[in-house]
Amino acid sequence: PFNPISPYAISKTAAFHLIKTFREAYGVFGCTGIMFNHESPRRGYGYVTRKITSAVAKIKAGADEKLRLGNLDARRDWGFAGDFVEAMWQMLQAGEAEDYAIGTGETHTIREFAETAFALAGLEWEKYVVVDPAFLRPAEVYEWRANPAKIKSVLGWQPKTGFKDLVRLMVESDIAHYGAK
Repeated sequence: PFNPISPYAISKTAAFHLIKTFREAYGVFGCTGIMFNHESPRRGYGYVTRKITSAVAKIKAGADEKLRLGNLDARRDWGFAGDFVEAMWQMLQAGEAEDYAIGTGETHTIREFAETAFALAGLEWEKYVVVDPAFLRPAEVYEWRANPAKIKSVLGWQPKTGFKDLVRLMVESDIAHYGAK
């Protein structure tokens, strides 16, 4: 069921219904993939995952001292963007157009992401992370979890990159970018 609470989510819901209408009314081969959080070293710095990994690299390089975050207990289904691209490709190769939820089916808290990222850099996260009320969302969704059962059963898609490996990819990329040692 859809329950969008942001302009971004509303636009995604509208796109879903638009594709469904064109597929059913006009015979267009149109698939929708509801992509849960798809992360990579190319993710924008405005997203919490990249905010964390770049802060880890800056702190390790001595270019920053603290990382300010909001709700550390929010749970997200984070997957590797490269795995999601494979899912999209498989959707387009299928004989029939369908709609799928793309994600790992598992969630981790923002705290877990920060703990993992700092640990991979040899740093203790508690020394650097500050909870700042300015970063709390007025309409927070506490858990976003995909149910990828359909794409797994119909197309055989499975994410290949686990949570810790995803965080490692992002941390290592940012450490290299900021020249941290």
